[in-house]
Amino acid sequence: MTCDETRELLAAFVDGELDLRSSVAVEAHLGTCAACAAEVAQLTGLRRAIADARLYYPAPAPLRRRVRQATRGSWRPAWLLFAPAAAVLAVVFLLVPRPGASRVEQEVLSEHVRSLMSNHLLDVPSSDMHTVRPWFDGKLDFSPPVKDLQAQGFALTGGRLDYLGDRPVAALVYQRRRHVINVFLWPASHADAIAESEEQRGYHLRHWYRSRFEYWAVSDVNGSELDEFCRLLRE
Repeated sequence: MTCDETRELLAAFVDGELDLRSSVAVEAHLGTCAACAAEVAQLTGLRRAIADARLYYPAPAPLRRRVRQATRGSWRPAWLLFAPAAAVLAVVFLLVPRPGASRVEQEVLSEHVRSLMSNHLLDVPSSDMHTVRPWFDGKLDFSPPVKDLQAQGFALTGGRLDYLGDRPVAALVYQRRRHVINVFLWPASHADAIAESEEQRGYHLRHWYRSRFEYWAVSDVNGSELDEFCRLLRE
């Protein structure tokens, strides 16, 4: 199955609407194509955000009557009128800072969510660390360390140039099954240390310093797996 053929099926694949044969074919392709796997991660993040039950409220009876009157004779389901608003509310809800969150912590989470919901997860789609690392040359004033953790179950899918605060940073992208892990890093003078672990809106964040770099990792993968991933990066 080619990338073009796969992309036509990705939305239905994420929604669980494909037959068994097509689903198996898509999964086989995703296992060998980082670009298509990244698109699945974006669609999955968007689907999860929009489906958050905390964003839905029963409509008042007068509003329901007006919607029925406005859509009478139309083939479009009434819920389509509210889909764009639901998507906006999902983004707003996910980006609202939790009480006590640091500025950097909130920016890390915001950039992670944006990368999943926009077409900007990867600038350099590649599972080869010798391709990803040199890509940053000339784009950053440092060379980010990149590790290949495929054998340990965390596949490198590429990287991108991102911004936190007023400075550009390296964002390395890994995948654990269908979960995306974003790793943000930049130079720091801090000694090696494991700084903190946080959870926000269903996302886990890990923060540490290693070899004169500051690291932030964020994902919706379960906390123990993210801890294992971070331990491997620190080795």
